[in-house]
Amino acid sequence: MTLKKIVVASDSFKGSMSSMDVAQAAEKGIREVMPDCQVVAVNVADGGEGTVEAIVDALGGEIVKVKVNDPLGREIEASYGIAGETAILEMAAASGLPLLQPEERNPWLTSTYGTGEMIMDAIERGCRNFLVGIGGSATNDAGTGMLQAMGFRFYDANGEIIEYCAGGRMQDIARIDDSLVPAAVRQSVFTVACDVDTPFCGPEGAAPVFAPQKGADAEMVSRLDAGMASLAKVIADKYAVDVVPVAGAGAAGGMGGAFYAFLKATLKKGIDMVLDAIDFDTTIQGADLVITGEGKVDFQTAKGKTAAGVLARAKKQHIPVIAIGGCVEMCDSLLQMGFAGIYPILEEKVPLEVAMQRDFAMSNVTKTIARLLKK
Repeated sequence: MTLKKIVVASDSFKGSMSSMDVAQAAEKGIREVMPDCQVVAVNVADGGEGTVEAIVDALGGEIVKVKVNDPLGREIEASYGIAGETAILEMAAASGLPLLQPEERNPWLTSTYGTGEMIMDAIERGCRNFLVGIGGSATNDAGTGMLQAMGFRFYDANGEIIEYCAGGRMQDIARIDDSLVPAAVRQSVFTVACDVDTPFCGPEGAAPVFAPQKGADAEMVSRLDAGMASLAKVIADKYAVDVVPVAGAGAAGGMGGAFYAFLKATLKKGIDMVLDAIDFDTTIQGADLVITGEGKVDFQTAKGKTAAGVLARAKKQHIPVIAIGGCVEMCDSLLQMGFAGIYPILEEKVPLEVAMQRDFAMSNVTKTIARLLKK
């Protein structure tokens, strides 16, 4: 078998190899068997961890840092990416759960204000196109904190301005004022990576589904959900948009709905946002094979993770795709996806701490790819 062009586009293997580690190791295996083959390494992610780096790398951008408020209003330094007029942000950098100690988790008090500060910093630097990952939030404020930092003002029934929007203040919002929102915000285009279909509120909404892991007890969940239902009516009155049933509106404690209703954002699967941003469809043109992978290939892979997204794009161009994984758990949904093959990088069982070692894992990727191409 002689192949002229192979594209390697794997997610990171969490805690073991980065996306580019996998690509480098795979290329070494390809070169052993096909030294003249054109190998194209692509840094990819599914909208979660590694997304900023993947897109910045592909677009030749840079990482910048800015001081913002964390979910409880304390100053921290957050990083995001800039490439030309495009900003690539993960809300978790400013408003994520890992920024809090377990005992600090409280979605009644936490706010997305810091995410709004990141966006405004990027706007001041000239960005008008935004790619935003919204996974891993510590918040359930329906994005009102973020919007407040961007110039939106929220008033209660007495006409008093709400100074600090957090989860517990949603129920108090009676009026929205966007007259002071900067023109640059209105001119900006937002694409949001959203991998859950959670509606804004209701039994399957943001608060019941996600608030417990952010520190809410049953009573708080009920009050947060009531606050979101109340806010949804205010949003409908102001913008004639019903956010309640919108798939993904409940992501990140309602932040998906805020982007959709206030900022006219497009909500996309994370992997599709990344692949579009890096122009993946053009990259794979003329390829004879695409190699993808992730740390664990199992039933969740079929639900739109990196390997599934790569496969879908390659299928449109009739390019075969093989997937590799640190661990592979075969199931019907995987078999039906249409991979040319799915392979574990381990031939025999080893202790987990050994399997996770970067050099060991990269060596196994190299061996696996070389073995497959020799067939």
